[in-house]
Amino acid sequence: MRDFALTDLIKTCSAFAIVVALGACSMKLDASTKAGGLSPAAQEVVAIENALKATDAAVAKQVVPPIIGTGYATISAQPARNINQQRLMAIRVARLDAMRDITEQVHGLRLSAQTTVVDAVLQNDTTRASVDGTIRGARTVRINPVGRDTYEVVMELDRDMIARIMMAVR
Repeated sequence: MRDFALTDLIKTCSAFAIVVALGACSMKLDASTKAGGLSPAAQEVVAIENALKATDAAVAKQVVPPIIGTGYATISAQPARNINQQRLMAIRVARLDAMRDITEQVHGLRLSAQTTVVDAVLQNDTTRASVDGTIRGARTVRINPVGRDTYEVVMELDRDMIARIMMAVR
């Protein structure tokens, strides 16, 4: 009980100190404006605040396009014995491929390559790519059968989610 009372007392004192300090600043600001203008430090603060407001307004007006990912998978390549299970597995694989595509666009692609040359002759050329990241809020736009043996899944990360990510980064 004492800890809570002490904590409340500290919070109250801190809030009071902040109010007093801000009041003193505003009185000083009023006195300096009456005396013929703002101090250089106050002018810098006002300029920074105006720039931040302008930046926030520009970001709010900015149109953010959705990020779209497309994935494909073949039905016959799935290991299930039943055709319906193979279809469901193909849709799941195509969905994961679409998510990988979105993740590449958001987080980038890590590329590793190795080339072996002996006596000016190419012996081996290996390239590996990997992507790592977390995607939240992606939604499935459509699932289409393409031909007789393939599914296409289109997913998107909508504008609102991208705008939230951009605001969090800034």
